[in-house]
Amino acid sequence: MTKKEIYFKIQKIFDSIYPDADCSLDYTEAWDLLVATQLAAQCTDARVNLVTPALFERYPTPRDFANAEIGELEALIRSTGFFRNKAKNLKACGQVLCREFGGVVPDTMEELLRLPGVGRKTANLVLGDIFGKGGVVVDTHAGRIARRLGFTKNTDPTKVEFDLAKIIPEKSQTHFCHQLVWHGRAVCTARSPKCEECPVNGYCKKAGVAK
Repeated sequence: MTKKEIYFKIQKIFDSIYPDADCSLDYTEAWDLLVATQLAAQCTDARVNLVTPALFERYPTPRDFANAEIGELEALIRSTGFFRNKAKNLKACGQVLCREFGGVVPDTMEELLRLPGVGRKTANLVLGDIFGKGGVVVDTHAGRIARRLGFTKNTDPTKVEFDLAKIIPEKSQTHFCHQLVWHGRAVCTARSPKCEECPVNGYCKKAGVAK
């Protein structure tokens, strides 16, 4: 079978197991997700969800972030790690968003990448979950499982993204990536994958029983 044919087989199985897979970060609008995703770098989503309520209560809008006192912003996000760099980027992101986009989160990859602290993973997540556009979100789970399934040999997230984009239909990209995350947490873990009980092991190179 081709990679695309294997994908459709796996997608059907995942749809029966993880029909409601979605982003595990709490958010209500585009800016919230943009901030939360930046905070999630090298940090768990659960930790970020503990931090963001107080953060957004203190700084409700991009303009509030743009005008934030950097020390106070650092204190609010300290527990997410790398807080100094994150605070700097979030403040700068708010400034650029207000100056160049009227405080409204843009809906194109090119424009999103102009925002400080925003890389392709964050941009794809916003494009997919907020704007309903195609977006291959490559986190550690998605990259690891994509390699194990034989969808890519690359380790660079951008190259993995482009490889998956050739296989996954645009309308399904974001949802499938969320399903990969859920599968990575529940079954296909980094250190001890549960290959024997994996529902897609028949299509997996790592499991050694791929058809």
